[in-house]
Amino acid sequence: MKFLFYLILVLLLVPLQTTLLPHLSVWDIKPDSGLVAAAFVGLLAGELEGLLVGLAIGWVLNLFSAGELWLSLLTNGGVGLLAGFLGRQVSHVTSISLGVGLLLVSLASGLLAAMNFKHLDVSQMGWMVESIVLPQACFDAVVGAGLYWLLSQRFDVSRLRTE
Repeated sequence: MKFLFYLILVLLLVPLQTTLLPHLSVWDIKPDSGLVAAAFVGLLAGELEGLLVGLAIGWVLNLFSAGELWLSLLTNGGVGLLAGFLGRQVSHVTSISLGVGLLLVSLASGLLAAMNFKHLDVSQMGWMVESIVLPQACFDAVVGAGLYWLLSQRFDVSRLRTE
């Protein structure tokens, strides 16, 4: 049953990312649904499932984008692994702690993607970080924290985690 849920999640992220999220963008910045989904799976299901689902999400999203294959694959898998570690080590995860964690990880992922561009000078890199990477990291953090808050209001989130 879990496998079917993860398969549907991975396969539905591409249409969600390409059709719905452009309409929900703020100043042409849209959240990275793969990063947020990998963080949620890692947080609620554990490190291994977060890593594997994150790797699958990164691979499927890169099949339909023009990005560097290994970069998104490793960042989404790493986010799932780190969120699983956070869920196991922290006794009470709040929406604020998840939002700060997503902000930092999304910022690191965006910086790696910006550094991966070839033929950019320092001023172009600064513009990219200021106008794209930082707003998207903030947006990812707000979306992840908001979804976690909604989920924790509806369900007992600590019972959803597996040991």
